[in-house]
Amino acid sequence: MSRDFVGALLQLNAEKQISREQLIGAVEDGIQSAYRRVAGDEDIHVRIDAETGKIRVFRARRVVGEIEDEFTEMTIEQAKAFDAGADLGDLVETEQLDGDVFGRIGAQTAKQIVLQRIREVERDQVFDQFASREGELMTGTVNRVEPRAIILDVGKNVEAILATTEQSTLEHYRIGQNVKAFVLEVRRSTKGPQIFVSRTHKGFLKRLFELEVPEIHNGTVEIKAIAREAGSRSKVAVSSRQDGLDPVGATVGQRGARVQAVVAELSGEKIDVIPWSDDASVFVANALSPAQVISVDIDEEHRIASVTVPERMLSLAIGREGQNARLAARLTGWRIDIRSDVSVAEAKAAADAVPALLEPPAEAVGAIEASDIGKIAEGGPDTTPAAKPKRVTKKVAAAAEQDAEGAPIAGGDATDTAAPAKAKRAAKPKATAADPEADAAPAAESVAAAKPKRATKAMTAKAEADDANGAEAKKPAAKAKATKKAATAVPSGEVAS
Repeated sequence: MSRDFVGALLQLNAEKQISREQLIGAVEDGIQSAYRRVAGDEDIHVRIDAETGKIRVFRARRVVGEIEDEFTEMTIEQAKAFDAGADLGDLVETEQLDGDVFGRIGAQTAKQIVLQRIREVERDQVFDQFASREGELMTGTVNRVEPRAIILDVGKNVEAILATTEQSTLEHYRIGQNVKAFVLEVRRSTKGPQIFVSRTHKGFLKRLFELEVPEIHNGTVEIKAIAREAGSRSKVAVSSRQDGLDPVGATVGQRGARVQAVVAELSGEKIDVIPWSDDASVFVANALSPAQVISVDIDEEHRIASVTVPERMLSLAIGREGQNARLAARLTGWRIDIRSDVSVAEAKAAADAVPALLEPPAEAVGAIEASDIGKIAEGGPDTTPAAKPKRVTKKVAAAAEQDAEGAPIAGGDATDTAAPAKAKRAAKPKATAADPEADAAPAAESVAAAKPKRATKAMTAKAEADDANGAEAKKPAAKAKATKKAATAVPSGEVAS
């Protein structure tokens, strides 16, 4: 078994990339487990010589101060009987056993345990290998497409998981396609290491620039900050560690060749490369590119940057659905307030007009003081407010208009039928000495004429009836008056016929 065993170990070492010490340890554990399946054999140990392949099986116990397991432990006094120099914690051999004591079943058990230990060692090695690659790029082949993730084969029977939330909306994958991804996390599992990758992380964009730009890879140009909305737009701030080197030009490349390679890998995602600046106002102005900025006011306490841009650049500075301003705020770490120059000027003019409305002009104050000098000497200026004009309502205006229509006209007929009944009574002349029988207008009617009431249908009918009765009553009086005048006109001495 010696030569064949050593050859098998060397073959496993070449295939599994497992060290010979680990392989020998796995075989020792398998044979020990086969022996210890029998009760009372828990103290059996196995040692294998890596050079000759010889197996040695023996019984040994651990030296302790107080025995808890009598099958695997012994006191120091018992150990002195087998080894005079034994001390606490030593493993003291008590009996040498034959290496061929277990049969076919024991050999099968040892084989299964050895294979299991080899798989465990292999999984640990793969985990250690990929765990050291967290934050790095990894290339895999699309193995299968699932509803919630895409499974990538990264070699050594290891699969990486590209979740749907970590995929760009612009990208579509097919079976067998080679895909670059950013390693987010590596976890242990019973089936081997689980690798979670992403293509939307901003670290993925940084690693792509390191691949395409040698200055970034060797550290001459440094990526200071990245703000990204995967599948739409990204902003990258770069600075140079070498005097005279343009960081933006080195990153973009001649005719944009370097940045175009990154854009092609991201399926057409737009990338803005801007220069980094220690001055917050300059950095905020650069972050809002391609929009032009007039001025930037920094509020250190509240971390607010007030930006003024031309009116024609306002929509460009904000971006579609606020994307440009949002990415600039993420990139700089400042809250950005964007306003146009026109709105700033209007706000300033309104602010200047408020004190002018609250305070009277200096000329008016001087004129008042000059005009009140004499009054102050007499006892103070007259500060009595002027009489407040009465408010003209619709009712008063209608009454005035009706008075104007019903006023008597000089030389006109007092019995004009076109005027209303109340207006006729108001226009009737007063009784004089020449006409003693003329009826004087009552004072109540004069007051009514001065302020006429609203005419209704009932009032109009009553007025017409009053006019008719008045006319009938005046007829006898007119006849008597005519008879009297006729009698007066007959000369004395004649008898009227």
